[in-house]
Order: sequence, then C-alpha cells, then structure tokens
Amino acid sequence: MGFECPSAAAVTTVHVTGFKKFHGVSENPTETIVNNLKEYMNKKGLPKGLAIGSCNILETAGQGALVPLYQALQSSINAKDSEFSSSNKIIWLHFGVNSGATRFAIERQAVNEANFPCPDEMGWKPERVPIVASDGAISGIRETTLPVEEITRALAEKGYDVMTSDEAGRFVCNYVYYHSLRFSEQNGTKSLFVHVPLFFTIDEETQMQFIASLLEILASVC
Repeated sequence: MGFECPSAAAVTTVHVTGFKKFHGVSENPTETIVNNLKEYMNKKGLPKGLAIGSCNILETAGQGALVPLYQALQSSINAKDSEFSSSNKIIWLHFGVNSGATRFAIERQAVNEANFPCPDEMGWKPERVPIVASDGAISGIRETTLPVEEITRALAEKGYDVMTSDEAGRFVCNYVYYHSLRFSEQNGTKSLFVHVPLFFTIDEETQMQFIASLLEILASVC
C-alpha cells in the first residue's frame, strides 16, 4: 500500500475510545463496538505488529469526557516509557456515531470550536467558543499525521463504503478529537477519529469487520 513500516519488530499499540448514549441516540453503536473489540480481535487474530491497549467509553459530554480521556492518554505515555522501546508507536483511535450517515468516515481534522447543536449529557451547550482558548481563534485546525487518504483507499479496496472527511462536526466528537490531536502533537503519538453509522444502517458484524480491517491497516502505518 506504500506506507509499510520498515521495522518488522516494531509494535503499534492502539488505544480505543467510544461514547455512551446522547440526545437522539439511545444506544450508541460505538459503546458496543469498543466494549466487544478485544474479544472480537482475540477470536479473529490480531494483525502482526499490533496490540490493543486500553478501551474506554466516554461520556458524550465535553467536560465529562476530558478527565477520563486525559487519564487514558497520559497512562498510555507512562506505559510506553516503562514497558516499550522508543521505536514503538501509539495510536489513539476514537469512534463516534453519525446517526445520519450511510457510510464510514475517516476524519482528517478537528476544529478549535465548540458550538454544540444541543446540550451534551451534562447539560453544557457552548456557542462558538474555542475548545482550547490558548490555541487562539475558533478557526484553528489540527490535522492527524496519519495518512487518511491511503487508509480510506485501502478500506475501500476491501469493499467498505468509506470516505475521507474534513468535517467532524462541532459537537463532542470534534471536541474530543481536538484534545487528542493536541495531546498527540505534544507527546509524539498519533490520533485518528472515525465516524460510524447506526447499526440500523450498517449492521454490527459488518462494522466489526470494518474495524478489524482498519486495525490491520494501522498496524502497517508508520
């Protein structure tokens, strides 16, 4: 695919998050996906060079998600420093649902703007405010360093209905992704956000197969 890592001994550890229910989505598919991921991959077989680290379900709330998110982000750095060599890689893989979507979306970027269309699960409804004030204007963008076009193309070649997206919204998904990208930039890790449809649109087994394929591709990403 053109982006294989040169070192066969390198290990990529993928830490995963999903979200709980929120307004209009009483059953979030990402909660099911992330809760079942380790068991599913153990049965299927993990790709060579890949390990699954933590799997966390976040509140669908800006401030409510931050404490567990940063605890998990920091613990992954601490584990890397104590257990793994510096040549090994960490990827943060975040899943969120787009209830109106009909296909998967690999998100390229997050915007420094919180402009929630409805209150989050803790009742917060920010309007056009920066996610991180010290980063400046709400027009600021952070992009993933992972090759989203190649990842999307590889998934499409496997038969999945998937697109690259430059718009992660302005709700909690974008909020979490922005913080994760910022942390990754500061700590030498990588971050990626993927939007999935409801199970009503793409069934659970197909979504699990999609994520297994995505993990296989990420195992090869430098």
